[in-house]
Amino acid sequence: MSETILELKSVERHFIQGTDRLTILNGAAFTLKSGEMVALAAPSGAGKSTLLHIAGLLEQPDGGDVVINGRSCAALPDDERTAIRRSEIGFVYQFHHLLPEFTALENVMMPQLISGLGPADARERAGQLLAYMKLEKRMEHRPAELSGGEQQRVAIARAVANAPLVLLADEPTGNLDPTTASYVFDALEALVRQSGLAALIATHNEQLAARMDRQVTLSEGQLVEVGGAQ
Repeated sequence: MSETILELKSVERHFIQGTDRLTILNGAAFTLKSGEMVALAAPSGAGKSTLLHIAGLLEQPDGGDVVINGRSCAALPDDERTAIRRSEIGFVYQFHHLLPEFTALENVMMPQLISGLGPADARERAGQLLAYMKLEKRMEHRPAELSGGEQQRVAIARAVANAPLVLLADEPTGNLDPTTASYVFDALEALVRQSGLAALIATHNEQLAARMDRQVTLSEGQLVEVGGAQ
Protein backbone atom coordinates (compact mmCIF):
# COMPACT_ATOMS: atom_id res chain seq x y z
CA MET A 1 0.00 0.00 0.00
CA SER A 2 1.28 3.46 -0.88
CA GLU A 3 2.07 5.65 2.08
CA THR A 4 1.07 9.26 2.56
CA ILE A 5 4.08 11.48 1.86
CA LEU A 6 2.51 14.95 1.95
CA GLU A 7 -0.46 16.07 4.02
CA LEU A 8 -1.97 19.52 4.38
CA LYS A 9 -4.07 19.93 7.50
CA SER A 10 -6.54 22.83 7.68
CA VAL A 11 -4.08 25.22 6.04
CA GLU A 12 -4.86 28.94 6.26
CA ARG A 13 -3.22 31.74 4.29
CA HIS A 14 -4.32 35.36 4.36
CA PHE A 15 -2.94 38.61 2.99
CA ILE A 16 -3.70 42.18 3.99
CA GLN A 17 -4.38 44.65 1.19
CA GLY A 18 -4.89 48.09 2.69
CA THR A 19 -7.75 47.62 5.12
CA ASP A 20 -8.96 44.39 3.48
CA ARG A 21 -8.09 40.85 4.49
CA LEU A 22 -7.72 38.60 1.48
CA THR A 23 -8.20 34.90 2.16
CA ILE A 24 -6.30 32.61 -0.22
CA LEU A 25 -6.48 29.31 1.68
CA ASN A 26 -9.26 28.65 4.15
CA GLY A 27 -8.86 25.29 5.85
CA ALA A 28 -7.27 23.57 2.85
CA ALA A 29 -6.78 19.82 3.41
CA PHE A 30 -5.03 17.37 1.09
CA THR A 31 -3.08 14.11 1.05
CA LEU A 32 -0.57 12.86 -1.51
CA LYS A 33 0.77 9.32 -1.58
CA SER A 34 3.99 7.87 -2.93
CA GLY A 35 3.84 7.08 -6.64
CA GLU A 36 0.77 9.30 -7.09
CA MET A 37 0.43 12.11 -9.62
CA VAL A 38 -2.22 14.69 -8.79
CA ALA A 39 -3.20 17.62 -11.02
CA LEU A 40 -3.92 20.94 -9.34
CA ALA A 41 -6.22 22.64 -11.82
CA ALA A 42 -7.62 26.04 -10.85
CA PRO A 43 -8.04 29.47 -12.44
CA SER A 44 -5.25 32.05 -12.33
CA GLY A 45 -5.33 33.91 -9.05
CA ALA A 46 -7.01 31.08 -7.16
CA GLY A 47 -3.92 30.43 -5.06
CA LYS A 48 -2.16 27.53 -6.80
CA SER A 49 1.32 28.99 -6.42
CA THR A 50 0.67 29.94 -2.79
CA LEU A 51 -0.48 26.40 -2.07
CA LEU A 52 2.63 24.92 -3.71
CA HIS A 53 4.90 27.32 -1.83
CA ILE A 54 3.34 26.31 1.47
CA ALA A 55 3.43 22.60 0.61
CA GLY A 56 7.09 23.01 -0.34
CA LEU A 57 7.95 24.88 2.89
CA LEU A 58 8.83 28.06 1.01
CA GLU A 59 6.08 29.92 2.88
CA GLN A 60 4.61 29.33 6.33
CA PRO A 61 0.84 29.05 6.64
CA ASP A 62 -1.10 31.36 8.92
CA GLY A 63 -2.77 28.30 10.40
CA GLY A 64 -2.85 24.55 10.05
CA ASP A 65 0.06 22.23 9.33
CA VAL A 66 2.16 20.70 6.57
CA VAL A 67 3.21 17.11 7.26
CA ILE A 68 5.97 15.60 5.12
CA ASN A 69 6.75 11.92 5.51
CA GLY A 70 5.03 11.93 8.90
CA ARG A 71 6.85 15.01 10.23
CA SER A 72 5.01 18.18 11.21
CA CYS A 73 6.79 21.02 9.41
CA ALA A 74 4.74 24.24 9.58
CA ALA A 75 6.26 25.51 12.81
CA LEU A 76 9.84 24.38 12.24
CA PRO A 77 12.62 27.00 12.26
CA ASP A 78 13.98 28.17 8.91
CA ASP A 79 17.14 26.05 9.00
CA GLU A 80 15.19 22.83 9.53
CA ARG A 81 12.67 23.74 6.82
CA THR A 82 15.57 24.44 4.45
CA ALA A 83 17.14 21.06 5.22
CA ILE A 84 13.85 19.28 4.47
CA ARG A 85 13.39 21.21 1.21
CA ARG A 86 16.90 20.28 0.15
CA SER A 87 16.57 16.56 0.82
CA GLU A 88 12.89 15.69 0.45
CA ILE A 89 11.25 18.17 -1.95
CA GLY A 90 11.89 18.86 -5.62
CA PHE A 91 10.54 21.90 -7.49
CA VAL A 92 9.84 22.44 -11.18
CA TYR A 93 8.62 25.82 -12.39
CA GLN A 94 7.09 27.14 -15.61
CA PHE A 95 10.45 28.67 -16.51
CA HIS A 96 13.40 26.32 -16.17
CA HIS A 97 15.63 28.62 -14.04
CA LEU A 98 18.76 26.78 -15.16
CA LEU A 99 22.08 28.48 -14.48
CA PRO A 100 23.11 29.82 -17.91
CA GLU A 101 26.87 29.58 -17.42
CA PHE A 102 26.80 25.87 -16.59
CA THR A 103 26.17 22.84 -18.79
CA ALA A 104 23.12 20.63 -18.43
CA LEU A 105 25.25 18.10 -16.55
CA GLU A 106 26.62 20.75 -14.18
CA ASN A 107 23.12 22.12 -13.52
CA VAL A 108 21.94 18.69 -12.41
CA MET A 109 25.10 18.16 -10.34
CA MET A 110 24.64 21.45 -8.47
CA PRO A 111 21.98 20.46 -5.87
CA GLN A 112 23.88 17.27 -5.16
CA LEU A 113 27.10 19.16 -4.52
CA ILE A 114 25.28 21.61 -2.27
CA SER A 115 23.91 18.69 -0.24
CA GLY A 116 27.44 17.33 0.25
CA LEU A 117 27.77 14.61 -2.38
CA GLY A 118 31.22 14.25 -3.92
CA PRO A 119 31.82 15.51 -7.48
CA ALA A 120 32.35 12.06 -8.99
CA ASP A 121 29.15 10.63 -7.51
CA ALA A 122 27.19 13.78 -8.41
CA ARG A 123 28.43 13.59 -12.00
CA GLU A 124 27.48 9.91 -12.28
CA ARG A 125 23.95 10.44 -10.96
CA ALA A 126 23.46 13.57 -13.09
CA GLY A 127 24.51 11.61 -16.16
CA GLN A 128 22.11 8.79 -15.33
CA LEU A 129 19.21 11.18 -14.87
CA LEU A 130 19.88 13.06 -18.09
CA ALA A 131 20.17 9.79 -19.97
CA TYR A 132 16.84 8.72 -18.48
CA MET A 133 15.38 11.97 -19.79
CA LYS A 134 16.85 11.12 -23.22
CA LEU A 135 19.39 13.93 -23.05
CA GLU A 136 22.58 11.87 -23.11
CA LYS A 137 23.79 13.72 -26.21
CA ARG A 138 23.05 17.15 -24.75
CA MET A 139 24.80 16.92 -21.38
CA GLU A 140 27.64 19.29 -22.25
CA HIS A 141 25.37 21.93 -23.78
CA ARG A 142 24.51 25.12 -21.91
CA PRO A 143 20.83 26.11 -21.51
CA ALA A 144 20.93 28.62 -24.38
CA GLU A 145 21.96 25.78 -26.70
CA LEU A 146 18.95 23.63 -25.73
CA SER A 147 15.37 23.73 -26.95
CA GLY A 148 12.56 24.67 -24.58
CA GLY A 149 11.59 21.05 -24.08
CA GLU A 150 15.20 20.05 -23.44
CA GLN A 151 15.64 22.85 -20.92
CA GLN A 152 12.56 21.73 -19.03
CA ARG A 153 13.69 18.10 -18.99
CA VAL A 154 17.01 19.25 -17.53
CA ALA A 155 15.05 21.20 -14.91
CA ILE A 156 13.09 18.05 -14.02
CA ALA A 157 16.31 16.03 -13.73
CA ARG A 158 17.74 18.72 -11.46
CA ALA A 159 14.59 18.71 -9.31
CA VAL A 160 14.93 15.00 -8.57
CA ALA A 161 18.74 14.92 -8.35
CA ASN A 162 18.67 14.51 -4.56
CA ALA A 163 16.02 11.75 -4.74
CA PRO A 164 13.24 13.74 -3.04
CA LEU A 165 10.04 12.19 -1.76
CA VAL A 166 7.80 14.94 -3.14
CA LEU A 167 7.85 16.72 -6.50
CA LEU A 168 5.96 20.01 -6.76
CA ALA A 169 5.55 21.47 -10.23
CA ASP A 170 4.00 24.84 -11.11
CA GLU A 171 2.84 24.85 -14.75
CA PRO A 172 5.90 22.82 -15.86
CA THR A 173 4.74 22.71 -19.50
CA GLY A 174 3.12 26.16 -19.59
CA ASN A 175 5.75 27.69 -21.88
CA LEU A 176 5.80 24.79 -24.35
CA ASP A 177 3.82 24.01 -27.49
CA PRO A 178 1.33 21.11 -27.18
CA THR A 179 3.57 18.48 -28.80
CA THR A 180 6.60 19.41 -26.72
CA ALA A 181 4.45 19.68 -23.59
CA SER A 182 3.20 16.14 -24.11
CA TYR A 183 6.75 14.86 -24.62
CA VAL A 184 8.01 16.56 -21.46
CA PHE A 185 5.04 15.24 -19.50
CA ASP A 186 5.76 11.72 -20.78
CA ALA A 187 9.28 12.00 -19.35
CA LEU A 188 8.00 13.40 -16.07
CA GLU A 189 5.35 10.70 -15.73
CA ALA A 190 7.84 7.91 -16.44
CA LEU A 191 10.17 9.32 -13.80
CA VAL A 192 7.42 9.52 -11.18
CA ARG A 193 6.19 5.99 -11.88
CA GLN A 194 9.68 4.52 -11.85
CA SER A 195 10.88 6.29 -8.71
CA GLY A 196 7.73 6.26 -6.58
CA LEU A 197 7.74 10.04 -6.20
CA ALA A 198 4.64 11.78 -4.92
CA ALA A 199 3.88 14.54 -7.44
CA LEU A 200 1.54 17.53 -7.23
CA ILE A 201 1.42 19.35 -10.56
CA ALA A 202 -0.35 22.65 -11.17
CA THR A 203 -1.49 22.87 -14.79
CA HIS A 204 -3.97 24.60 -17.08
CA ASN A 205 -3.58 21.82 -19.63
CA GLU A 206 -6.75 19.75 -19.41
CA GLN A 207 -5.34 16.92 -21.50
CA LEU A 208 -2.33 16.50 -19.23
CA ALA A 209 -4.48 16.83 -16.10
CA ALA A 210 -6.70 14.01 -17.35
CA ARG A 211 -3.68 11.71 -17.55
CA MET A 212 -2.92 11.99 -13.84
CA ASP A 213 -4.32 9.79 -11.09
CA ARG A 214 -6.76 12.43 -9.92
CA GLN A 215 -7.48 16.14 -10.10
CA VAL A 216 -8.09 18.71 -7.39
CA THR A 217 -9.07 22.35 -7.63
CA LEU A 218 -9.25 25.33 -5.29
CA SER A 219 -12.72 26.56 -4.39
CA GLU A 220 -13.28 29.23 -1.73
CA GLY A 221 -9.84 28.54 -0.29
CA GLN A 222 -10.28 24.79 0.00
CA LEU A 223 -8.98 21.88 -2.05
CA VAL A 224 -11.78 19.95 -3.67
CA GLU A 225 -11.55 16.73 -5.65
CA VAL A 226 -12.68 17.24 -9.23
CA GLY A 227 -15.57 14.89 -9.91
CA GLY A 228 -16.23 14.13 -6.27
CA ALA A 229 -15.70 15.15 -2.68
CA GLN A 230 -12.26 14.75 -1.25
